[in-house]
Amino acid sequence: MDKPAFLGGTPVQMGHHKWPVVTDDDKRAVMRVLDRGILSGSFAPETRALEEEFAAFVGAKYALLTHCGTSALQLTVAAAGVGVGDEVIVPAYSFVATPLSVALQGATPVFVDVDPETGHMDPALAEAAITPRTRAIMPVHIHGEAADMTALLALGQKKKLAILEDAAQAQGAEHLGKRVGALGASGGFSLQSSKNLTAGEGGLFVTNDQGAAELANQVRNFGQDLRLSDAAHFDPERSLDGHRSLESIGMGSMYRGNEMAAAFARSQLARLPALTAASQKNAERLAHKLGELPGVHAPRSLPGRTSVHHKYRVRLDPKQAGLDVAPKVLRDAIKAALVAEGCEVVFWQSAPLPAQQVFRAHAHSTLRTLPGGTNLEENYDPARYGHTSALLDGSIVLFSHTCPLIAQSEATVDRYAEAFARVWHYRQAIVERHTSGQ
Repeated sequence: MDKPAFLGGTPVQMGHHKWPVVTDDDKRAVMRVLDRGILSGSFAPETRALEEEFAAFVGAKYALLTHCGTSALQLTVAAAGVGVGDEVIVPAYSFVATPLSVALQGATPVFVDVDPETGHMDPALAEAAITPRTRAIMPVHIHGEAADMTALLALGQKKKLAILEDAAQAQGAEHLGKRVGALGASGGFSLQSSKNLTAGEGGLFVTNDQGAAELANQVRNFGQDLRLSDAAHFDPERSLDGHRSLESIGMGSMYRGNEMAAAFARSQLARLPALTAASQKNAERLAHKLGELPGVHAPRSLPGRTSVHHKYRVRLDPKQAGLDVAPKVLRDAIKAALVAEGCEVVFWQSAPLPAQQVFRAHAHSTLRTLPGGTNLEENYDPARYGHTSALLDGSIVLFSHTCPLIAQSEATVDRYAEAFARVWHYRQAIVERHTSGQ
């Protein structure tokens, strides 16, 4: 086995491809908007077309374009009637947008720990966290793999709680043959630049409930009395003029998307199934090769669920690898060695979400004293989330936002496998060198 670059060998040449891949079709789509001259509006043509196409893609009756994924998630909370004094259960492992979307609606995010192997919300812990103030549960299809929707939907039905899907990373992921997003009351997707379906920035709210769609549409338009049926009155010759009252009848903001992002996303959506299939094939190819290494656990989808592999988190077990070191020590050493080989390797998150300062401060707000609710000082203690911490301390994410798996060729994936095997073969020496600081 060749010596790894970290120990003085020659690094593997990766040949990365950057994301997003912009084609002539994408450029023509954006130029179509500029030539038309309609740049925005709830019922503008590219926006409406994207909403219809994406709704069909995920199997939803309604889709609404928003200006970012966080606003799409906030619409799920608003459309469920969640507000001040209410609680929404969220996982301790996700991107911060998940709990922030709850807090932005005036409600309180309540954290639960996750499965230490998958990173998904633990349904049993979610049930244990329910209080009289709980109004919804927001599972996250983390890294693009479907969460345990069978258990969570059953829990929602049993406790009469809305299940709100954070599908920001999971465009096209499936649960029991159905695409995620509209399996619960509603769901939110992100179109941010790193996502498998991208428009630079943007989001999509989806639901099968007309009442939820109407309420979400009002919230994304300043809380104004705007109906989905008003689309029939859209005049492309007077795209900036409307017929509705400008009086706000409820709380809201300007969460709409724009036409150039919609057109770009439509063009990307047309290629998404083929790109996803290729990425899934490469993910399995890499998992097979990494699975030959003792103590290395590549992501594998559970029965009945699929992943679109927005992120590729690999767990490292020191004991199984024959090493007497802490998981963090092995994690940090292997990351350094893989980077030296030319691999893109990140941590993405390094601590449970409750450790972030915004939630530490929130735990000391007046909300902690509301009767019948969760003790936030206790719930926001990062030490409670041992499974989340163990997952983060003992794993790395291969590839990056700039060079994600979906953009890579089979040849590049094989080079990652080669680099990982080389590094893992010399893991003892790499750990010793890394910890000695040489």
